[in-house]
Amino acid sequence: MREIVIGKNDCDQRVDKFLSKALPTLPKSLMYKAIRNKKIKVNRKRCEISQRLQEGDTMQLFLAEEFFMTQIDTAFLKVPSELDIVYEDENLLIVNKAKGLLAHRDQKVGQDNLMDRILHYLYIHKEYDPRMENSFVPALCHRIDRNTQGLVIAAKNAASLRAMNAHIKQRKVRKKYVCIAQGVFDKRQEHVLLYHCKTKDNVAHILPYPKEGYKPIEINYQIKEQKKQYALVEVELLSGKSHQIRAMLAYLSHPLYGDVKYGAKHTAAKHYQMLCAYRIEFVWKQKDVLANMRGRVIELDKIDLIDTFHALK
Repeated sequence: MREIVIGKNDCDQRVDKFLSKALPTLPKSLMYKAIRNKKIKVNRKRCEISQRLQEGDTMQLFLAEEFFMTQIDTAFLKVPSELDIVYEDENLLIVNKAKGLLAHRDQKVGQDNLMDRILHYLYIHKEYDPRMENSFVPALCHRIDRNTQGLVIAAKNAASLRAMNAHIKQRKVRKKYVCIAQGVFDKRQEHVLLYHCKTKDNVAHILPYPKEGYKPIEINYQIKEQKKQYALVEVELLSGKSHQIRAMLAYLSHPLYGDVKYGAKHTAAKHYQMLCAYRIEFVWKQKDVLANMRGRVIELDKIDLIDTFHALK
């Protein structure tokens, strides 16, 4: 018999969700059978699959030893720990991701990526140790493309991750980008509503009307500066689908400078897509674990692509 003590990063999860993370090699069919047959208990009592765990609960598991032999993942120690930190407290880490850096680990273990850098950084500063966790790993709260520079929010603990994800879902976290787009815009500012579907080839398809499999996406854009062939554009992201800004502006006949995947001129390909997540506004009013972020604005001091824009003719 093994016993697990539920910690602060494990609580408020269903029994089955917790077990799927804590014992990843345990088949779900066997898990459900063990719960029914009282081979898995909470506080030495019969439990239900949907029962939510509380901090301090104990879980008794009468299972084969093989399911407890999962190797601890320390691959994050193979990447650098250096980060461009813009904001940090006991709950959150907000960093400026460089363009070209993956947000998450790819297939290749040891390949440099932002999330593993964050784990390495937290490990060095004794804020994360996989040997001390049952089910939680610090995580990014939103996605960002490999070749997009800018602000990314990471949660250090489960409570802040749940809270931030809820605020993002309720549109209480406003994310603004700046980009270089091709062409001359007819309108200085506009609210755009389109429909998005991502295909298996990792390309976002856009339609102006609803269709099965397509989700509504929205942005507000404002032209900050217009040249003969290019515009410096601020974009407020109102939804969060893959390649959204890139695909929407391309649909409007204004692909991002350097973004050949969505129709930019090939002569600009060496620059990647000129897109930067430069500003995040936290606008919720209720008090929670992230109360100190209410009304706060995080903004980059320097945006590299602005120099690129001013160098264009």
